[in-house]
Amino acid sequence: MALSTILGIIAFIAAIWVIYDVLANNKKLSDGMKVLWVICAIFFSIITAVIYYIVGRNNKNDLFRKGHRITS
Repeated sequence: MALSTILGIIAFIAAIWVIYDVLANNKKLSDGMKVLWVICAIFFSIITAVIYYIVGRNNKNDLFRKGHRITS
């Protein structure tokens, strides 16, 4: 029971951190990418926080930016 409470608190803090960082600090992201990060933070908070820390803070990974091409 205590472990689930601790994980819940960590998940909540992770979601709040991602949402705050996306909306307040990462001004160069497109609106579509901001919405995507916020939705992911709400549903997958801890995993999203880790992925955002590694990948999402880089504006080059913005999928909704004008001129961005997906190549394989």
